[in-house]
Amino acid sequence: MSFRSVFDAGAIRSEFENAGLNPKFIPLIWKYVIQNPDCDLEQVPSLPSAAYPLLRSKFKPLTSTLHSATDSSDGVTTKLLIKLQNGALVEAVIMRYDTRLGKYAGKPRPGGLRSTLCISSQVGCKMGCKFCATGSMGFKSQLSSGEIVEQLIHASRLSPIRNIVFMGMGEPLNNYAALVEAIRVMIGSPFQLSPKRITVSTVGIVHAINKLHSDLPGLNLAVSLHAPVQDIRCQIMPAARAFPLVKLMDALQEYQRNSQQKILIEYIMLDGVNDGGQHAHQLGKLLETLQVVVNLIPFNPIGSLSQFRTSSEQNVSEFQKILRGTYNIRTTIRKQMGQDISGACGQLVVNQSDKRSIESPPLMDIEDLRVR
Repeated sequence: MSFRSVFDAGAIRSEFENAGLNPKFIPLIWKYVIQNPDCDLEQVPSLPSAAYPLLRSKFKPLTSTLHSATDSSDGVTTKLLIKLQNGALVEAVIMRYDTRLGKYAGKPRPGGLRSTLCISSQVGCKMGCKFCATGSMGFKSQLSSGEIVEQLIHASRLSPIRNIVFMGMGEPLNNYAALVEAIRVMIGSPFQLSPKRITVSTVGIVHAINKLHSDLPGLNLAVSLHAPVQDIRCQIMPAARAFPLVKLMDALQEYQRNSQQKILIEYIMLDGVNDGGQHAHQLGKLLETLQVVVNLIPFNPIGSLSQFRTSSEQNVSEFQKILRGTYNIRTTIRKQMGQDISGACGQLVVNQSDKRSIESPPLMDIEDLRVR
């Protein structure tokens, strides 16, 4: 018999209501499990007596286990391999930042020590982006909302988590109901994370973007754009055929009108594919009516799976200069973390032995990119 995670909010709330139990006890259960992750649910204090047989018969404190935690040589990145109840494996990555080092916008950087957790939403991914290792896995299964939340619980035992980015395995908006439910748990009691510190990244699932702000106001939206025109986008991101660029731009305009928030645009730099000066001008014109931050991402090698090469530093710098100088678009260059443990952007695929070279740690994290 398979049990549900006690953090599957919809399931446990439904069971409580059907049994005539007050759902107000659910956050108390969560708090106890967070503090005692190896507990038996019979040990949770101060519940109505009818709650214990219900919990015992249908739920587990955690349905997943931390299979391994691998530290990068950069000293600030840890990749978690998490084993689900069905035996599947997913990855999450902790990225630690000491914001006291260096300056931001000419001023001492706020916040001190903080950690960001990159979370997976699916086992594998059906988007098939040709530059992404996860896409090479294909789609295996959806994660439940509890399995999504449990990644935060496993990570929190290693480092206090301040920011969440849904940039791990899978397309978050293709698991929309579980994503929304998991985030609502994270921003409620007892987690109390701020929506402003949670970022959802998508390749551009238009119908989901259209309802995201009303379901999760205050959240940060990141869009994996990666090309300024539809034909290049379709070449490197097959799923883009279902979401034409013109419709995606309309959805982003509407999202921004409703949210009044800047949108993070992710753009992977592929040598000879999308990194030329003409591409920078096309991107600038595409985005000039939006309030965005463009994050240029050096391509991470994924071995024999990829036909792409990393753009030269000169091309990346010139690209940034055009966006900044001609179009006045705030543009950053992502400094990679965790390449040697295959924990960098685009490298998440279940692989416990692959090792790669490491670049310098980033100068900023998702909090620094978010400007309102």
